[in-house]
Amino acid sequence: MSDETAAAPLLVKTAASFRSRDLALRVLIPLLVITALILIWYAYVRLSGVPPYILPGPAAVASAFVTDWGTLAPALWVTTKITLMSLTLALVGGVGFAIFLVQSRWIELAFYPLAVILQVTPIVAISPLILIYAPSTQVALLICAFLVAFFPILSNMVQGLKSVDHNLINLFELYGASRWQTLLFLKLPAAQPYFMTGLRIGGGLALIAAVVAEFAAGSAGAGSGLAFRLLEAQYRLNIPRLFAALLMLSLLGVAIFAVTSFISWLALHRWHESSLKREN
Repeated sequence: MSDETAAAPLLVKTAASFRSRDLALRVLIPLLVITALILIWYAYVRLSGVPPYILPGPAAVASAFVTDWGTLAPALWVTTKITLMSLTLALVGGVGFAIFLVQSRWIELAFYPLAVILQVTPIVAISPLILIYAPSTQVALLICAFLVAFFPILSNMVQGLKSVDHNLINLFELYGASRWQTLLFLKLPAAQPYFMTGLRIGGGLALIAAVVAEFAAGSAGAGSGLAFRLLEAQYRLNIPRLFAALLMLSLLGVAIFAVTSFISWLALHRWHESSLKREN
């Protein structure tokens, strides 16, 4: 047996050990930082004697998280549903409209400014009009969240479809590929990294827009989301519940980012430079 053959299992074991250590550090370091921040928060509340209606301690927030779960959990589901539905609509609409725009330079010049106008107009400014014309408050919230998440997906997808190597496009034309074959087998795969970037950005913006739209709508009642529960806790000076609702929103945002990042990794880790593991 040669030295190279004998060293191969050792190299594989070393690489696996390196990956395991790297994953452990990626998880452990953020947990240590969060734990340290919670301990600083707890120590400050205990030593300063600040009243709980101004700044509750971690124990009070955890208690509110448990005792108010029956109130906060349905609101969390409403916010999650609006966020995911608006993100899905933004994905379908953004990708479809991007494909439509890149078909012709004249089409892009005619319609892309409309998307820019929708993006630069503050959603709080147009939400009253949406509330007037939408058939229900939930539909209005969905439209507001969709409008905010739509443009990042559209702009990234347009950039990706326009960034395909022209030599490859010429090669497809040389072999007689149709416009749709070029789109399906060249442009869409090449635009995947841009699409995944838009997906991660759009996921976070959809959640932010769902909360802001609910603030603007002033919706209340059993079918309301976490934004109403935040306002309700503020008006009642129930600050521990307010912190618990904020924690739920933060965890929801982290979960959306984690899922979209994992989807991006699944799609890109085998071939794209942004997801390949490097030693340096």
